[in-house]
Amino acid sequence: MTEPEAKRESLVAVESLREFFRDSLHAAMTRQKLAVEAGTEQYVVNLLTVFARADALFEATPDGPRLRPLAAMLAEAMEADIPDRNRLLQRVGDVSLFIAGFFAHSFARRLVDIDYHIAMGGSAYGSLAGSLGPAARSTALAAIFGELAAKFQRFVDALNEVSEMAHVHTARDILRLYEIWMKTGSQRAHGILRKLGVEASPAARTRYRH
Repeated sequence: MTEPEAKRESLVAVESLREFFRDSLHAAMTRQKLAVEAGTEQYVVNLLTVFARADALFEATPDGPRLRPLAAMLAEAMEADIPDRNRLLQRVGDVSLFIAGFFAHSFARRLVDIDYHIAMGGSAYGSLAGSLGPAARSTALAAIFGELAAKFQRFVDALNEVSEMAHVHTARDILRLYEIWMKTGSQRAHGILRKLGVEASPAARTRYRH
């Protein structure tokens, strides 16, 4: 295979993946009645396409590829000059959204739970939206990051649906869905629980939060 042919094959594969994420995300958002600006939806599609490659999501370390702790990235961002600060804030938001959206069930075995990623990601996007300048491109990006911050939980729900299209819920999954609903108020988790015959009482969540 010649080099141009190899490049064409690579581009076709990436484009197919982008189309899959675009169609799946749009369908999930439609079912969940999540309305967003076109630029914000396209940003999330691009994020999913990029992070589908492990080398984009993980960082190289002497011990192999690792996810850098969000708290460490956020602390570094707060001490950095504006260009690096914005880059790191964007990274925190992007990683938080992807991990919370695609690996929600794996948090059950960890000390850091999904609500931590939702809080960190939403806060990072909100800070980023507020720090961008008045230039035309910055204004458009500020609007995208502002919408991601305001609707972070809703986007996590949509990505959960994309990641679980073929997932069969076990008894452990049901308990985990209930825990996610209790911690985050996820309407998607609440809806799945009702379909599975589990009535999640709002009063129970109010007691949990207090």
